[in-house]
Amino acid sequence: MELVLRIIGIITPVLIISAIGYAYGRIRRPDMTWINRLSTDLLYPLLIFTSMAAKDFYILDYLPLIGGGIAVMLGSGLIAWGAAKLLGYSPQAFIPPMVFTNVANMGFPLTLFAFGPEMLPAAVALFMIFSLVNFTIGIRILAPHASLRGILKGPMLWAMIGGVLMSLCGLSLPDWLATSGRMLGETAIPLGLFTLGVGFAGFRVERWSVGIVGAFLCPISGLLIAWPLIKLLPLTVPMQGLLILYAALPPAVMNYILAEQYKQDPGLVSAIVVGGTIASLIFVPFALYLAL
Repeated sequence: MELVLRIIGIITPVLIISAIGYAYGRIRRPDMTWINRLSTDLLYPLLIFTSMAAKDFYILDYLPLIGGGIAVMLGSGLIAWGAAKLLGYSPQAFIPPMVFTNVANMGFPLTLFAFGPEMLPAAVALFMIFSLVNFTIGIRILAPHASLRGILKGPMLWAMIGGVLMSLCGLSLPDWLATSGRMLGETAIPLGLFTLGVGFAGFRVERWSVGIVGAFLCPISGLLIAWPLIKLLPLTVPMQGLLILYAALPPAVMNYILAEQYKQDPGLVSAIVVGGTIASLIFVPFALYLAL
């Protein structure tokens, strides 16, 4: 009973903030373009860099966790490819939402509430590898002829590179600068949940059958791959829990944005994103039960 109450306490703030964003989006229908741009250009890069340039962050300590994240992505992608071929879906549209889950807007707050702020650097390490693969290989899957030069100009990549170099060289930010950057960067966590709710207020889903398939296939495939990995990889108990949690997260809204940008069946992707987020009300608590 105590564990159940703890899981409810973890999930409830996530749901409340997202619900407030959804209600605000339905009432006001705001243009969130500049908020999303602020998050990707400044807040998330600051969160990544200050976490990785902290005194107690050593990137090499997270290599098994990063390897586990890569294995989950690869395995989920292969399962999704087989399912797309079997069910007659477009692999270019179906695979990315099965692979690239909501590690930022939902993963960070869940990490904070479930494992505490001391596990945020580990969450940043997973976010780093998910984002790097998403904006390189992921875009190539979605649109094979798309240019990848944009990510080389983005602050997210340079924040990752700078943080890794700081960690490998044993350098860290002075306390006053680290505190300033961390305070600003961590605003991305509640803001991300709020914008997630606002985003869903404008979604229109017609292909619910595809959404249901994706909603269940995404977390089930992730968990089936992550469960044996936590037994095989040299992970601490909190890192095992984090890998399980991230394997069960729903597809990220970014998948829909990219599908619309590259004209790769955004209707299919929106159904999977919405269906997966609804199904996360079942799978995320289940993952937390396994993780805790």
